[in-house]
Amino acid sequence: MKRFWNTASVHLAENGHSILLDGKPMRLPAGPPLVVGPARLAHAIADEWLAAGGAKGGEMSFKDTPLTRLAGTVQERIAPDPAPTIDAMARYGETDLLCYRAESPRELAERQHRQWQPWLDWAALTCDAPLRTTAGTTYIAQHHDSVAALRRAVAALDAHALAGLAIAVPALGSLVLGLALTAGQLDAGTAYALSALDELFQAEQWGDDYEAVDRRQNMLADIVLAARYIGLTRREG
Repeated sequence: MKRFWNTASVHLAENGHSILLDGKPMRLPAGPPLVVGPARLAHAIADEWLAAGGAKGGEMSFKDTPLTRLAGTVQERIAPDPAPTIDAMARYGETDLLCYRAESPRELAERQHRQWQPWLDWAALTCDAPLRTTAGTTYIAQHHDSVAALRRAVAALDAHALAGLAIAVPALGSLVLGLALTAGQLDAGTAYALSALDELFQAEQWGDDYEAVDRRQNMLADIVLAARYIGLTRREG
């Protein structure tokens, strides 16, 4: 799409904050104006459009404005009906990455236990969701009470946090890590390192390749975006 605006500003609207491009409300592809509740998010979206080069003219795509895309998803899809997102995220609790440990080498298995177990302990304490672990990749069924408890933790999130979780959890492969990120207990870099622990260990032993590095960089970018969005919408105090 073309970009010809010279200013991007925030306006207090009836139900939140709208973003004005050259004084005109920014609209979603379906037509309605984008309105976001948190002022910090609204200002970040305005800055995002300026940083994308709005004042310079030229071409852009929605890939240049990820915060806008997430806010639009919240307004059009998640806020009106959060159930599908809750269902999709809660299912990750049945096969959480942190529950599947290496059988060998011993150094990797010990590293997984040392770095992953504290977060399973956190989930047990904070969400009342103790999870079982296993060695290898054979599926292990989690107790239905724990799965239900994780679902309640997901369902308790507001629409913005759900949007961030929906970006973070598929990248992390772990609902537990996603919930810890959402709660502000983990930063993006640490969450990424935990989720990529196996790959990073193998890279230490055998070296890396460009495809693996590129895949992890994309994974990290998703986690960073999710953490930033959640941080911009988290209630203070």
